[in-house]
Amino acid sequence: MADISQSLILITLLVKLGVAAAVSSSLARSKTFKDALLSQKRTPRQTMELVAMICIPLVLGVLVRSKVPNFLAADLSLETTVLLGILVGPLSAMIGAAALSLPALMHQEYWALPINLMIAAVAGAFGRFVDSDDVWSFSPMIDLSIYRWITRNLRRPHLDRQILLLVLVAGMQLCASMIAWFNPRRYFSLHSHEWWVEVLICANAPIVVGIPLKIWNAIRVERKLEEQGRLLLEARLDALQRQINPHFLFNTLNSITSLVRSQPELAREMIVKLANILRVLLKDRDAFVPFREELEFTDDYLDIEVVRFGEKLKVVKEIAPETLDVVVPGMLLQPLIENSIKHGLEPRISGGTVTLRSRIDNDGMLVIEVEDDGVGMVVERGDAAEDETLVRQSGGIGMKNVRERMEVQYGSPASVEVNSRPGRGTKVTLRMPVLEAQTWSESGRHVLEAAVSAMDDVMRRARVRG
Repeated sequence: MADISQSLILITLLVKLGVAAAVSSSLARSKTFKDALLSQKRTPRQTMELVAMICIPLVLGVLVRSKVPNFLAADLSLETTVLLGILVGPLSAMIGAAALSLPALMHQEYWALPINLMIAAVAGAFGRFVDSDDVWSFSPMIDLSIYRWITRNLRRPHLDRQILLLVLVAGMQLCASMIAWFNPRRYFSLHSHEWWVEVLICANAPIVVGIPLKIWNAIRVERKLEEQGRLLLEARLDALQRQINPHFLFNTLNSITSLVRSQPELAREMIVKLANILRVLLKDRDAFVPFREELEFTDDYLDIEVVRFGEKLKVVKEIAPETLDVVVPGMLLQPLIENSIKHGLEPRISGGTVTLRSRIDNDGMLVIEVEDDGVGMVVERGDAAEDETLVRQSGGIGMKNVRERMEVQYGSPASVEVNSRPGRGTKVTLRMPVLEAQTWSESGRHVLEAAVSAMDDVMRRARVRG
């Protein structure tokens, strides 16, 4: 009979590991659970949701254990109470502990409630004492943890909070086993007459606690990487949007200086337009803006350039009305127009024309063209070669800026095409999906997620090329 009891205990210990992994993995699929678990400043509602989502399936497990003979692995009360204590604190853990005790109380196991409450208080106090990283890095591989602790202490003795948690959980399991030994009808816990089986019971408890922490920590690390990627994306886009050629600023100020005495009214208009440009560049802007706002910004820029170059510079616009409410990346056109003027038209003695077009093509894509009849250039084919050629020949980074932002913000659906003929001019064609301004407020989050995904694709292709 003793052998059967020991065999049942050993099987129960193995099944408990599977139950812990299954419940933890199931919970990890819930967005509500992940948001509540990983919130930096958890609200009372999130705390209660977290306690409820962890406890409900395990309360059912305690009920199954009390009703179904020899199915003892469904009861993870002690381990769950410890987990709640270190994750949500003593008070919230006590609520969960009380819920886990209800099926046991119905089964006349009256010691379950006070013991679970005491475990919640001890585990909660430990969770307040240690740093959260010590909790999240707790490993279910207790043999490896002990080995590392021993090797580290041989070099420099110190207190290891992970080992302290391991000893605490194993010690509470030992105390619970002793209580169940003396009063099995009033409290349930695995226990054995054989010392080696009792050691396995005490060692199993920290493993069951460590399995959910390991699974949920992987989600925590993934969430942190996503957040860092999002912040990197926002910083990168912000840096790209705020780029302005310092030569343009200095040249504009010089032009204003020369106009102050001869044409003061025109100088005043240029100051107002320059102020508008700087205001747009310096204020916090959305990643996407309606195309009409982008055109307004471009108009201020072009008006200044027309004053600077005089009759040498002409501007033609062929804008389809249906494109005005489509949202586009902010500060998208200015680098292209600057390239056309500075590197296409300025080298020509007679100047030239910059033409700006927009339309919706037959595929439902927004098409924007910036064309000049300047000196042109020889463009090597291929995205990387094209960018390198434009940077080398024009001395600027406008095209590389635009191409990178299009790739980051749209991914594969968007494209940038450059057609140039030496002595005849250059045309840059942008194709991008249509996104209406009135739906942007609802769709912004999805576009940002798509942008993060696009960045991942870019980095993946870069690694493959490397």
